[in-house]
Amino acid sequence: MTVLTNRQTTAPATAAEEPRTIGTIVTAYIALMKPRVIELLLITTLPVMFLAAGGLPPLWTSIGVMVFGTLSAGSANALNCYIDRDIDQKMRRTRRRPLARHQVSPRAALVFGLVLGVVSTVGLWVSTNWLAATLSLGAILFYVLVYSLVLKRRTVQNVVWGGIAGCMPVLIGWAGITERLDWAPLVLFGVVFFWTPPHTWTLAMRYKDDYAAAEVPMLPVVATERRVILESIAYTWATVICSLALWPVAGTTLLYPSVAAVLGALCLWEVHRLLGRLNSGLTGVALRPMRFFHWSNAYLALLFLAVAIDPLLA
Repeated sequence: MTVLTNRQTTAPATAAEEPRTIGTIVTAYIALMKPRVIELLLITTLPVMFLAAGGLPPLWTSIGVMVFGTLSAGSANALNCYIDRDIDQKMRRTRRRPLARHQVSPRAALVFGLVLGVVSTVGLWVSTNWLAATLSLGAILFYVLVYSLVLKRRTVQNVVWGGIAGCMPVLIGWAGITERLDWAPLVLFGVVFFWTPPHTWTLAMRYKDDYAAAEVPMLPVVATERRVILESIAYTWATVICSLALWPVAGTTLLYPSVAAVLGALCLWEVHRLLGRLNSGLTGVALRPMRFFHWSNAYLALLFLAVAIDPLLA
Protein backbone atom coordinates (compact mmCIF):
# COMPACT_ATOMS: atom_id res chain seq x y z
CA MET A 1 0.00 0.00 0.00
CA THR A 2 1.66 3.20 -1.11
CA VAL A 3 1.36 6.59 0.53
CA LEU A 4 -1.16 8.79 -1.23
CA THR A 5 0.35 11.48 -3.43
CA ASN A 6 -1.15 14.89 -4.11
CA ARG A 7 -2.39 13.60 -7.44
CA GLN A 8 -4.21 10.75 -5.73
CA THR A 9 -5.95 12.98 -3.22
CA THR A 10 -7.43 15.34 -5.76
CA ALA A 11 -10.81 14.83 -7.34
CA PRO A 12 -10.78 12.12 -9.99
CA ALA A 13 -10.76 13.04 -13.63
CA THR A 14 -13.88 12.43 -15.65
CA ALA A 15 -14.02 10.21 -18.69
CA ALA A 16 -14.27 13.28 -20.92
CA GLU A 17 -10.86 14.50 -19.71
CA GLU A 18 -9.08 11.26 -20.57
CA PRO A 19 -8.60 9.70 -24.00
CA ARG A 20 -10.43 6.40 -24.35
CA THR A 21 -8.14 3.96 -26.10
CA ILE A 22 -8.19 0.17 -26.17
CA GLY A 23 -5.39 0.22 -23.65
CA THR A 24 -7.20 2.47 -21.17
CA ILE A 25 -10.42 0.47 -21.52
CA VAL A 26 -8.66 -2.85 -20.92
CA THR A 27 -6.79 -1.34 -17.97
CA ALA A 28 -10.07 -0.10 -16.49
CA TYR A 29 -11.70 -3.52 -16.68
CA ILE A 30 -8.65 -5.16 -15.15
CA ALA A 31 -8.78 -2.61 -12.35
CA LEU A 32 -12.40 -3.58 -11.68
CA MET A 33 -11.11 -7.05 -10.80
CA LYS A 34 -8.78 -5.58 -8.11
CA PRO A 35 -5.61 -7.46 -9.13
CA ARG A 36 -3.77 -6.73 -5.88
CA VAL A 37 -6.55 -8.36 -3.88
CA ILE A 38 -6.51 -11.36 -6.21
CA GLU A 39 -2.76 -11.76 -5.68
CA LEU A 40 -3.38 -12.22 -1.97
CA LEU A 41 -6.06 -14.82 -2.65
CA LEU A 42 -3.85 -16.80 -5.02
CA ILE A 43 -1.08 -16.82 -2.41
CA THR A 44 -3.34 -18.98 -0.25
CA THR A 45 -4.67 -21.14 -3.10
CA LEU A 46 -1.62 -22.68 -4.76
CA PRO A 47 0.23 -23.78 -1.58
CA VAL A 48 -2.85 -25.66 -0.39
CA MET A 49 -2.81 -27.67 -3.62
CA PHE A 50 0.77 -28.74 -2.84
CA LEU A 51 -0.36 -29.84 0.63
CA ALA A 52 -3.41 -31.66 -0.76
CA ALA A 53 -1.30 -33.49 -3.36
CA GLY A 54 1.46 -34.34 -0.88
CA GLY A 55 3.95 -32.76 -3.28
CA LEU A 56 3.68 -31.30 -6.78
CA PRO A 57 -0.01 -31.05 -7.78
CA PRO A 58 -1.16 -32.02 -11.29
CA LEU A 59 -0.15 -29.26 -13.70
CA TRP A 60 -3.39 -28.79 -15.64
CA THR A 61 -5.54 -29.00 -12.52
CA SER A 62 -3.38 -26.33 -10.90
CA ILE A 63 -3.62 -24.11 -13.96
CA GLY A 64 -7.40 -24.55 -14.05
CA VAL A 65 -7.79 -23.64 -10.38
CA MET A 66 -5.52 -20.61 -10.64
CA VAL A 67 -6.96 -19.25 -13.89
CA PHE A 68 -10.63 -19.73 -13.09
CA GLY A 69 -10.03 -18.87 -9.45
CA THR A 70 -8.65 -15.54 -10.65
CA LEU A 71 -11.77 -14.96 -12.74
CA SER A 72 -13.96 -15.93 -9.78
CA ALA A 73 -12.28 -13.41 -7.50
CA GLY A 74 -12.41 -10.86 -10.31
CA SER A 75 -16.14 -11.42 -10.62
CA ALA A 76 -16.73 -10.81 -6.92
CA ASN A 77 -14.53 -7.71 -6.94
CA ALA A 78 -16.14 -6.24 -10.08
CA LEU A 79 -19.61 -6.73 -8.61
CA ASN A 80 -18.40 -5.18 -5.36
CA CYS A 81 -17.19 -2.14 -7.33
CA TYR A 82 -20.65 -1.89 -8.91
CA ILE A 83 -22.35 -1.96 -5.50
CA ASP A 84 -19.85 0.40 -3.84
CA ARG A 85 -19.61 2.94 -6.65
CA ASP A 86 -21.27 5.62 -4.53
CA ILE A 87 -18.96 5.33 -1.54
CA ASP A 88 -15.86 4.79 -3.68
CA GLN A 89 -16.23 8.39 -4.89
CA LYS A 90 -16.13 9.65 -1.30
CA MET A 91 -12.93 7.88 -0.24
CA ARG A 92 -9.43 9.02 -1.20
CA ARG A 93 -8.23 5.42 -1.26
CA THR A 94 -10.86 4.31 -3.79
CA ARG A 95 -11.86 7.39 -5.79
CA ARG A 96 -9.53 6.42 -8.64
CA ARG A 97 -11.35 3.15 -9.28
CA PRO A 98 -12.91 2.86 -12.77
CA LEU A 99 -16.53 3.46 -11.77
CA ALA A 100 -15.64 6.39 -9.53
CA ARG A 101 -13.74 7.95 -12.45
CA HIS A 102 -16.52 7.09 -14.92
CA GLN A 103 -14.15 5.04 -17.07
CA VAL A 104 -16.69 2.18 -17.09
CA SER A 105 -20.46 2.49 -16.88
CA PRO A 106 -22.28 0.82 -13.97
CA ARG A 107 -24.20 -1.42 -16.39
CA ALA A 108 -20.99 -2.53 -18.12
CA ALA A 109 -19.36 -3.30 -14.78
CA LEU A 110 -22.38 -5.34 -13.69
CA VAL A 111 -22.42 -7.35 -16.91
CA PHE A 112 -18.65 -7.84 -16.73
CA GLY A 113 -18.86 -9.16 -13.17
CA LEU A 114 -21.72 -11.54 -13.99
CA VAL A 115 -19.98 -12.90 -17.08
CA LEU A 116 -16.79 -13.53 -15.12
CA GLY A 117 -18.82 -15.36 -12.49
CA VAL A 118 -20.42 -17.67 -15.05
CA VAL A 119 -17.17 -18.34 -16.90
CA SER A 120 -15.24 -19.04 -13.69
CA THR A 121 -17.86 -21.42 -12.31
CA VAL A 122 -18.20 -23.39 -15.54
CA GLY A 123 -14.44 -23.37 -16.05
CA LEU A 124 -13.74 -24.76 -12.59
CA TRP A 125 -16.39 -27.45 -13.05
CA VAL A 126 -14.86 -28.57 -16.35
CA SER A 127 -11.19 -28.29 -15.36
CA THR A 128 -11.51 -29.65 -11.81
CA ASN A 129 -14.76 -30.86 -10.23
CA TRP A 130 -18.21 -29.82 -9.07
CA LEU A 131 -17.15 -29.22 -5.44
CA ALA A 132 -14.48 -26.65 -6.35
CA ALA A 133 -16.91 -24.93 -8.72
CA THR A 134 -19.67 -24.85 -6.08
CA LEU A 135 -17.33 -23.42 -3.44
CA SER A 136 -16.21 -20.76 -5.91
CA LEU A 137 -19.77 -19.77 -6.74
CA GLY A 138 -20.60 -19.71 -3.04
CA ALA A 139 -17.68 -17.36 -2.39
CA ILE A 140 -18.90 -14.94 -5.07
CA LEU A 141 -22.45 -14.96 -3.75
CA PHE A 142 -21.33 -14.53 -0.14
CA TYR A 143 -19.03 -11.61 -0.95
CA VAL A 144 -21.61 -9.84 -3.07
CA LEU A 145 -24.91 -10.60 -1.36
CA VAL A 146 -23.86 -10.95 2.29
CA TYR A 147 -20.79 -8.74 2.68
CA SER A 148 -21.26 -6.01 0.06
CA LEU A 149 -25.04 -5.61 0.28
CA VAL A 150 -25.66 -6.35 3.97
CA LEU A 151 -22.66 -6.38 6.30
CA LYS A 152 -20.34 -3.67 5.01
CA ARG A 153 -22.60 -0.67 5.61
CA ARG A 154 -24.59 -2.00 8.56
CA THR A 155 -22.35 -3.58 11.18
CA VAL A 156 -18.98 -3.16 12.82
CA GLN A 157 -18.55 -6.90 12.33
CA ASN A 158 -18.44 -6.42 8.56
CA VAL A 159 -14.87 -7.63 7.93
CA VAL A 160 -15.08 -10.35 10.57
CA TRP A 161 -17.85 -12.30 8.89
CA GLY A 162 -17.39 -10.80 5.45
CA GLY A 163 -13.85 -12.18 5.52
CA ILE A 164 -15.28 -15.68 5.04
CA ALA A 165 -15.29 -15.05 1.29
CA GLY A 166 -11.55 -14.42 1.40
CA CYS A 167 -11.02 -17.74 3.17
CA MET A 168 -12.72 -19.78 0.45
CA PRO A 169 -9.70 -20.07 -1.92
CA VAL A 170 -8.12 -22.40 0.64
CA LEU A 171 -11.07 -24.78 0.38
CA ILE A 172 -11.29 -24.39 -3.41
CA GLY A 173 -7.63 -25.28 -3.88
CA TRP A 174 -7.93 -28.38 -1.69
CA ALA A 175 -11.18 -29.50 -3.31
CA GLY A 176 -9.68 -28.99 -6.77
CA ILE A 177 -7.09 -31.67 -5.98
CA THR A 178 -8.92 -34.11 -3.68
CA GLU A 179 -12.62 -33.58 -4.61
CA ARG A 180 -13.41 -33.43 -0.87
CA LEU A 181 -12.81 -31.34 2.24
CA ASP A 182 -10.69 -32.35 5.24
CA TRP A 183 -9.50 -30.89 8.53
CA ALA A 184 -6.26 -29.51 7.08
CA PRO A 185 -7.93 -26.98 4.75
CA LEU A 186 -10.41 -26.09 7.48
CA VAL A 187 -7.50 -25.21 9.78
CA LEU A 188 -5.99 -22.99 7.08
CA PHE A 189 -9.45 -21.52 6.50
CA GLY A 190 -9.35 -20.57 10.18
CA VAL A 191 -5.92 -18.98 9.79
CA VAL A 192 -7.15 -16.65 7.05
CA PHE A 193 -10.40 -16.00 8.94
CA PHE A 194 -8.62 -14.84 12.12
CA TRP A 195 -5.93 -13.01 10.14
CA THR A 196 -8.39 -10.86 8.16
CA PRO A 197 -9.80 -8.52 10.90
CA PRO A 198 -6.50 -7.15 12.29
CA HIS A 199 -5.08 -6.90 8.77
CA THR A 200 -8.09 -4.85 7.62
CA TRP A 201 -8.53 -2.83 10.80
CA THR A 202 -4.97 -1.52 10.74
CA LEU A 203 -5.54 -0.35 7.17
CA ALA A 204 -8.81 1.23 8.29
CA MET A 205 -6.97 3.02 11.10
CA ARG A 206 -4.86 4.75 8.43
CA TYR A 207 -7.94 5.65 6.37
CA LYS A 208 -10.35 6.23 9.23
CA ASP A 209 -11.56 9.58 7.86
CA ASP A 210 -12.30 7.96 4.49
CA TYR A 211 -14.54 5.33 6.01
CA ALA A 212 -16.23 7.90 8.22
CA ALA A 213 -16.96 10.13 5.21
CA ALA A 214 -18.46 7.14 3.39
CA GLU A 215 -20.45 6.15 6.52
CA VAL A 216 -18.96 2.68 6.60
CA PRO A 217 -18.93 1.47 10.25
CA MET A 218 -15.45 -0.02 10.31
CA LEU A 219 -14.26 -0.71 13.84
CA PRO A 220 -11.69 2.14 13.87
CA VAL A 221 -14.50 4.56 12.94
CA VAL A 222 -16.88 3.63 15.75
CA ALA A 223 -14.50 2.44 18.50
CA THR A 224 -11.51 3.80 20.39
CA GLU A 225 -7.99 3.07 19.22
CA ARG A 226 -7.45 0.98 22.35
CA ARG A 227 -10.37 -1.28 21.54
CA VAL A 228 -9.21 -1.68 17.93
CA ILE A 229 -5.70 -2.64 19.03
CA LEU A 230 -6.89 -5.01 21.78
CA GLU A 231 -9.21 -6.80 19.37
CA SER A 232 -6.41 -6.93 16.79
CA ILE A 233 -4.16 -8.53 19.40
CA ALA A 234 -6.81 -11.14 20.23
CA TYR A 235 -7.36 -12.06 16.59
CA THR A 236 -3.61 -12.20 15.95
CA TRP A 237 -3.14 -14.65 18.82
CA ALA A 238 -5.98 -16.75 17.38
CA THR A 239 -4.27 -16.65 13.97
CA VAL A 240 -0.96 -17.89 15.34
CA ILE A 241 -2.50 -20.64 17.47
CA CYS A 242 -4.61 -21.82 14.52
CA SER A 243 -1.56 -21.85 12.25
CA LEU A 244 0.31 -24.14 14.64
CA ALA A 245 -2.64 -26.54 14.70
CA LEU A 246 -1.87 -27.54 11.10
CA TRP A 247 1.22 -29.45 12.29
CA PRO A 248 -0.64 -32.27 14.10
CA VAL A 249 -3.67 -32.14 11.81
CA ALA A 250 -1.78 -32.43 8.51
CA GLY A 251 1.22 -34.34 9.83
CA THR A 252 3.74 -31.88 8.43
CA THR A 253 7.50 -32.07 8.85
CA LEU A 254 9.22 -29.84 11.40
CA LEU A 255 9.78 -27.18 8.76
CA TYR A 256 6.21 -25.87 8.82
CA PRO A 257 5.73 -25.50 12.61
CA SER A 258 9.20 -23.94 12.91
CA VAL A 259 8.39 -21.32 10.28
CA ALA A 260 4.89 -20.79 11.70
CA ALA A 261 6.28 -20.26 15.21
CA VAL A 262 8.89 -17.72 14.10
CA LEU A 263 6.48 -15.81 11.86
CA GLY A 264 3.82 -15.90 14.55
CA ALA A 265 6.20 -14.53 17.17
CA LEU A 266 7.18 -11.66 14.88
CA CYS A 267 3.54 -10.91 14.07
CA LEU A 268 2.61 -10.87 17.76
CA TRP A 269 5.56 -8.60 18.46
CA GLU A 270 4.36 -6.12 15.87
CA VAL A 271 0.76 -6.03 17.04
CA HIS A 272 1.79 -5.67 20.68
CA ARG A 273 4.05 -2.77 19.66
CA LEU A 274 0.90 -0.94 18.60
CA LEU A 275 -0.39 -1.22 22.16
CA GLY A 276 2.98 -0.09 23.50
CA ARG A 277 2.92 3.02 21.32
CA LEU A 278 -0.64 3.78 22.43
CA ASN A 279 0.34 3.39 26.10
CA SER A 280 3.22 5.80 25.54
CA GLY A 281 0.78 8.48 24.41
CA LEU A 282 0.98 8.15 20.63
CA THR A 283 -2.23 8.26 18.59
CA GLY A 284 -3.39 8.28 14.98
CA VAL A 285 -0.73 7.94 12.29
CA ALA A 286 1.98 8.05 14.97
CA LEU A 287 0.86 4.57 16.02
CA ARG A 288 2.17 3.37 12.64
CA PRO A 289 -0.70 0.93 11.98
CA MET A 290 0.43 0.50 8.36
CA ARG A 291 3.62 -1.14 9.63
CA PHE A 292 1.53 -4.01 10.99
CA PHE A 293 -0.64 -4.02 7.86
CA HIS A 294 2.37 -4.53 5.60
CA TRP A 295 3.88 -7.10 7.94
CA SER A 296 0.62 -9.07 8.02
CA ASN A 297 0.81 -9.35 4.22
CA ALA A 298 4.33 -10.75 4.48
CA TYR A 299 3.26 -13.08 7.31
CA LEU A 300 0.52 -14.70 5.28
CA ALA A 301 2.65 -15.04 2.15
CA LEU A 302 5.58 -16.62 4.00
CA LEU A 303 3.34 -18.91 6.06
CA PHE A 304 1.68 -20.32 2.96
CA LEU A 305 5.05 -20.62 1.24
CA ALA A 306 5.99 -22.94 4.08
CA VAL A 307 2.74 -24.84 3.49
CA ALA A 308 3.84 -25.40 -0.13
CA ILE A 309 7.44 -26.36 0.59
CA ASP A 310 6.77 -28.70 3.52
CA PRO A 311 5.17 -31.60 1.53
CA LEU A 312 8.09 -31.48 -0.90
CA LEU A 313 10.40 -32.44 1.98
CA ALA A 314 8.26 -35.25 3.38
